[in-house]
Amino acid sequence: MGRSRPLKWRVSDLLWGRLEPLLADPPRRFRSPGRRRYPARACLEGILFVLCTDTPWLEVPYRELGLPSGETCRRRLEEWSRRGLLEAALAVLQQQLAGADKLDWSRVIVDASLVEAKKGARRSRARSAARPAAATTSP
Repeated sequence: MGRSRPLKWRVSDLLWGRLEPLLADPPRRFRSPGRRRYPARACLEGILFVLCTDTPWLEVPYRELGLPSGETCRRRLEEWSRRGLLEAALAVLQQQLAGADKLDWSRVIVDASLVEAKKGARRSRARSAARPAAATTSP
């Protein structure tokens, strides 16, 4: 029996047309080009597969799905993030969704687990210049 909806992690041609200029691979070296890289679109689909299915990177069934290995996808995600390409791609997606009125800001979650909050620490200068932030937890 056929699938009526496309898989969540597959990137449509329309969407890829917008992301391709941002996520394009750097040009290959002329001398000693090394192994040919997996296409950026396939790596993006592998990343989306991990995000949609909560599968660990090393357990991606890449042969069955026609994707690069999970480790290859993880390295490409890290590269895109380091080069600032991931942030640019997310901005493009956000603009497209906002333009189509498909952003649901009621489901936004702010995670501050990476912010240090040591006991007895002084407030940051930016915070002390502004008024104190409201408490986010109950006493």
